Amino acid sequence: MSKRIAIAAIGTMGDVQPFVALALALKKRGHSVVLCATSDFEGFVTGHGVEFATLGSDIQAFMRQSQFDNVMSKNSLLYAPKLLRDGQKIMKEACRHLWATAQDVDAIIFHQTTNFAVDVAEALDIPAIMTAFQPINPTGEFPYFGYDGPPPEPLFNRISLDPLFNRLSYVVQAAHQSYYDFPRDRMRAKLLGLRSRKRSGFSKNARGEPIPALHAYSPVISPRPGDWPETTTVTGFWRLDDITGWEPDASFRKFLDAGEAPIYLGFGSMPWGAARNTEIITKALREWGGRAVVGKGWGGIKAEDLPDTVYTIDKAPHTKLFPLMKALVHHGGAGTTYAGLYAGRPTFVVPHFFDQPYWGRRVYELGCGPAPVRLRKLTPGILASALEELATDATFEIAATELRDRLVLEDGTGLAADIVEETIETYPGNLYDSDDVMETAS
Repeated sequence: MSKRIAIAAIGTMGDVQPFVALALALKKRGHSVVLCATSDFEGFVTGHGVEFATLGSDIQAFMRQSQFDNVMSKNSLLYAPKLLRDGQKIMKEACRHLWATAQDVDAIIFHQTTNFAVDVAEALDIPAIMTAFQPINPTGEFPYFGYDGPPPEPLFNRISLDPLFNRLSYVVQAAHQSYYDFPRDRMRAKLLGLRSRKRSGFSKNARGEPIPALHAYSPVISPRPGDWPETTTVTGFWRLDDITGWEPDASFRKFLDAGEAPIYLGFGSMPWGAARNTEIITKALREWGGRAVVGKGWGGIKAEDLPDTVYTIDKAPHTKLFPLMKALVHHGGAGTTYAGLYAGRPTFVVPHFFDQPYWGRRVYELGCGPAPVRLRKLTPGILASALEELATDATFEIAATELRDRLVLEDGTGLAADIVEETIETYPGNLYDSDDVMETAS
């Protein structure tokens, strides 16, 4: 039976794009789907034939603020309070929009950044399904993905204490969670007519009970921990096919045909520290001397500053561009990392923040590229050395090719759609006592 499903997502293109893939998979099964995202993604969503509803704001404009640049590129926390306040205003506005949109839906699928969707679903007595693009549930098998401290081996006995250390690292996640939780109780009372939450957690309801959680990345890249709850599934990535019909133009094709496959460098939706990044890349490319393609999307770089062995490109779909490259250098976002490995390309990750260091470590641990180096620690010499490794170390290409052969067998959106349908069909309803609901809501 056809159902009406809302999807709520706030983030960069890498956060929204997989939900378009899931929406299309659900539509193909006969369901009605509305994708709720910030206003800057309306054209992208509707361009794929998916119904759009706004969550307000413009997240890309928010991330281009000078305060973000100071925090991210200069590692200064002086500007963080304003960003936190602005971010929570975005969350409150988004909750109001989702509440209005969700009145006629049978379920809400939500990105972890929109965990107020759990409260909206509770008020409507419908199921909520959490989605993350990184391993967000606590586990004893590895540290929190955002942990960037020293490895535990020299500090602890690996056999006896590592699981404890790994679980302790999730206090970082608790702090992360609290950022999203601050506005929630006010919205629960004022907008939804609900009492304060008793418990919290990205993949838990207001009582601390686990809800269905879809981890939309490949279990080949990051296997599912054995101590996760049964409600959590690693589905495989939700891959969106390109519909632009993009092909290299005459100039780019001439460059590609003029020599061996180049190495791609680009940092996606991360706009911070453009001047410093440009200087590092320009010097590294001159020192290395090989063929490269540089994405200009992150800003700052000029073709006239680069040697003839380097081509600059504005935008191109990764699914079409990456197979043309010999190897890749990027920020390590989940979607970009997957696209590169799906293309079977060796990768050097220069992480900025959040989950990017984790994916950089996984690429390295899988033998598909050099060890990651944080952007703030990157130098022209380090980058030039990594480029030479990518160009000459055949073991990276062998490992990446073997990994690709396993990734192409996955159907992440298909498995996710199965779980969504099962969750809706088996939802019992009336999960909350009347004590959870206030008498009136304004």
